[in-house]
Amino acid sequence: MRPLQSSESSASTARQGALTTWRLGRVRIRPARIKDLDRIVQVEAACFSVPWSPGAFRSLVGRPRVHLLVAELNRISEVVGGTTVSTESSRIVGHGILWRAADEAELANLAVAPAFRGQGVAGALLDRLTDEASAAGVTSMFLEVRASNEAALALYVGRGFHQVGVWRHYYDQPREDARVLQLRLVSGGSGGPRDLGDGDEGLYRLRHR
Repeated sequence: MRPLQSSESSASTARQGALTTWRLGRVRIRPARIKDLDRIVQVEAACFSVPWSPGAFRSLVGRPRVHLLVAELNRISEVVGGTTVSTESSRIVGHGILWRAADEAELANLAVAPAFRGQGVAGALLDRLTDEASAAGVTSMFLEVRASNEAALALYVGRGFHQVGVWRHYYDQPREDARVLQLRLVSGGSGGPRDLGDGDEGLYRLRHR
């Protein structure tokens, strides 16, 4: 699986000596569309030393038993040195992929753009994927994560995953073991923290620091 990478604790970066912050609205979790692929690939490249190819993502859009979701902020303002320099109505800042077979599923990819970590985006993606897996009759979810990735492990353990094994030398660049985690599900929906939903889309509140 593509694990979360460690990052800054808030959505801020330094740019040209001035503090850049992001004023965020809510994050919408929805199925990915073909037009989202360029942004998905950008986020992927920013997160992983060995990113998935554009073709890999394209092959998964709309594929049966594959859940490819994006996290889209519905309003975002860039503030530099206390001055708002730009505002966007929406921006994709993360994605997640789950595929399933019978009553099992694997979380294959979970990524959030570095500047937008620490705000609950990854948790919103994971909760929605878990809900969809449970609604489809999945009773066990699995994933692999770098042994050293404490941020991702904290997220998964906090959502009820537990370690069931280790894959030795599973990752490259750098070479590292993978921890194999499992989550037991109750079929019919996990009751995650979605606060507002509409059809195939759901809005989640973000944590602001």
